[in-house]
Amino acid sequence: MKTEIFELNDATQNKILRDIGKALTSTLDQEKVLNMIMEFIGNYYRPENWSLLLVDEEKFDLYFAIAVGKTSDLIKDKRLKIGQGIAGWSLTHKETVLIRDAYQDERFNPAFDKESGFRTSSIICVPMVNQGKALGIIELINIQEHFFEKPYVQLLETLADFAAIAIENSRYISRIKEVSIKDDCTNLYNSRHMIELLEIEMKRAKRGKNTFAVVFLDLDHFKRVNDNYGHIVGSQLLREIANILLKNIRSSDWAIRYGGDEFVLILPGMNQENAFKLTKRIREELNSTVFFQKEGYNIHITASFGIAVFPKDASTIDEIIKMADHAMYDVKKRGRDNIQLAIK
Repeated sequence: MKTEIFELNDATQNKILRDIGKALTSTLDQEKVLNMIMEFIGNYYRPENWSLLLVDEEKFDLYFAIAVGKTSDLIKDKRLKIGQGIAGWSLTHKETVLIRDAYQDERFNPAFDKESGFRTSSIICVPMVNQGKALGIIELINIQEHFFEKPYVQLLETLADFAAIAIENSRYISRIKEVSIKDDCTNLYNSRHMIELLEIEMKRAKRGKNTFAVVFLDLDHFKRVNDNYGHIVGSQLLREIANILLKNIRSSDWAIRYGGDEFVLILPGMNQENAFKLTKRIREELNSTVFFQKEGYNIHITASFGIAVFPKDASTIDEIIKMADHAMYDVKKRGRDNIQLAIK
């Protein structure tokens, strides 16, 4: 028995567009708007499978951001090469594709059907395009041939335009936020964002009865670099130090430029022993590196390190910052270029 698409009169379409337009102007939550669009598609177009795929610009492929329907569990972790299959063709050509019998179209890739046992027949693929840039695809699939017809394409294209706006709005806000929490010179997180990160880690550690470490490090005699080689070289050296920090920490750790020539590491799950080992590794690499040899500067730089651990050394954010900072300054007082554990 053929499933019927819900009858979409002008009044219904206008209400849908008003509701989605209102959501777009009242929230910057991309997920909320996209889920609203996909929910409408499910209610009114009655596809058996429907998906929203987004471009992964780093991997240069498409991934399923939202997948709904009979085969959603099988496909949600799949990826498509850009240009692959009907969805890939629609994306690269930035054209809507309406297929009444997929197996009669040479662009169709039946690999997912073979894996799932589902037999695709009708397909609509609508690209989400903003300012000429293809961001992804909305794809509707049905087992019945000739299920989707042209009158329903225009509304889908409008919905795809709304989706593209939601995606771009979200990305724009993310870029603005990224600028506000990153240090211009090193591209590490800045001190303002450090407090937010510490709040997150403190809550996580308390909830899981876990630990985390904070490392303060201050470059020794950095002023001499600026005095002898200029502030441009000094800024370049700070970026080199940032790269050494990033190279030695885990993806779950945080590196922050606290200000001037001072840096902070937040190390989730680390106890005192592990934090000391990581800090020792950073110190050894720093001490063995000769910076700007090609330029003929041959700069050597050391640093003073202080380590504090939650909950061993502190129970609040202010305390752990204070304890790590004091430990670092104890090293400064004793001659620099060393590591000090916090002492209550």
